[in-house]
Amino acid sequence: MSSPLRIALAKRNATMAAQLAELGQQTFHDTYAAQNTPEDMALYLAENFGPEQQLAELQDPDTYFLLAYMQQEIVGYAKLHVGSELGAKPNEDVRTRAELQRLYVKTDWIGTGLGAALLRRCFDEVRSHGCRSLVLTVWEKNARAQEFYQRKGFKQIGETTFRVGNDMQNDFILRKGL
Repeated sequence: MSSPLRIALAKRNATMAAQLAELGQQTFHDTYAAQNTPEDMALYLAENFGPEQQLAELQDPDTYFLLAYMQQEIVGYAKLHVGSELGAKPNEDVRTRAELQRLYVKTDWIGTGLGAALLRRCFDEVRSHGCRSLVLTVWEKNARAQEFYQRKGFKQIGETTFRVGNDMQNDFILRKGL
């Protein structure tokens, strides 16, 4: 019997942008609201998860959204960008690098293997675009995510800052060869 989980590329249209805006706001808020002020959280969500912003991201030819569906409900997603300079060495060909910019699942699906399934599909997607490595950032205070990525073979290669509202936070840059 086949799994009811389906992972598919997002359509690049306004309807999908509205769905991604809602899902992105919900999953980011659920993941990080307890560690951030309400003001910083509201500012970050407004700046990064509006339907217009999501539509612009969907229409970027180097950006891909993978959606995880259980039945007809979207329960998680990943955002990939091919050609990432994140943590790149001088003169490195960034066209062979992809960045996992978001990997979120709804709260009820954490710990079910959904994140791992999405990540495996991310590896397949970026390989199909000729990428030989995948990079990402993870917040220094998100131990669960750090452990997840370490189990999947990612290694820390640096650090960077990430702004949530007006709060500058420290993120680790992780990389995995494909």
